[in-house]
Amino acid sequence: MSFIPDTTTLIQFAIATVILAITPGPDMTLFVSRTLSQGRATGFASMAGALCGTLIHTTLVVVGISALIVASPMAFLVLKIFGAGYLVFLAWQAITRGSAFSPEKKTGPEISLLRSWAAGLGVNLLNPKIILFFMTFLPQFVSAHDPNAPGKLFFLGSMFIVLSIPVTVPMVLAAEKFSAAMKASPRVTRVVDYLFAGVFSAFALKILTAQAK
Repeated sequence: MSFIPDTTTLIQFAIATVILAITPGPDMTLFVSRTLSQGRATGFASMAGALCGTLIHTTLVVVGISALIVASPMAFLVLKIFGAGYLVFLAWQAITRGSAFSPEKKTGPEISLLRSWAAGLGVNLLNPKIILFFMTFLPQFVSAHDPNAPGKLFFLGSMFIVLSIPVTVPMVLAAEKFSAAMKASPRVTRVVDYLFAGVFSAFALKILTAQAK
């Protein structure tokens, strides 16, 4: 099928997705916090909202980048180079600042599943880092001259969601133990930070060297 990237691209994208999914951030903090305070159903509702936000980001990227490819392959090239620089920036932040994971078990009035879903959606859609990430990350896996680029971009975005679910679901199911383990083992968190930095630095180098040929 023309919209499915080659095996090498799929493997590279899968590795990057899993590393990103296990890296603590605002989404993960929300899932675990809501689960600790309101129960698993609320945690899953928040997770579903965030995944819907990811689907929206993917759709916007596919529409925007597809138009950019048609309008100017050179502009698409500039976007990919900018993306490489942004990945280096994310890698540097992971090493120097570490992960943002600080869930709190707060007591309060019960929050509806719809509000929890909306909270997850909002955290995802309003996070400028996620917007920039999808704009600069996905284009690295397609060619500006590939007529099937739009389909491949959407396939990769959907693949991102599918691969994220097996990683995030166990975090919600074992939120209390997961939270305690992350707080008690800062070294583990740092290992994840360095994995994140290493993988995305490698992708940045890949695109820069590819454009140099």
